[in-house]
Amino acid sequence: MKCKITRNAAKVIKREMAKEEHAGKLLRVIVTHAHGDHAHYGLDFDTPKENDEVVATDKEIDVILEKGQPFLDGVKIDYLYFPQEGFVITNPSKGNHGDH
Repeated sequence: MKCKITRNAAKVIKREMAKEEHAGKLLRVIVTHAHGDHAHYGLDFDTPKENDEVVATDKEIDVILEKGQPFLDGVKIDYLYFPQEGFVITNPSKGNHGDH
């Protein structure tokens, strides 16, 4: 499985991971809702479970992805400041290029 994190997103994630309440936890990407050929995603801090895969990224952030969840393989995490500040999670490999 693959996961890409942009430079902007990595800065925000690393800042959050440094907080005491997230000590010992990794970033988890979840599918909050899937319908048709696309999904909506969310982020959380968690520890790996039996059905998870921990994926290393080029931003030195390990990400937990649920095995067997096709919408998670190839997910991209970005952080935008405009038009609205926040995380944008897509999966270009599945044709999911943004929220609707």
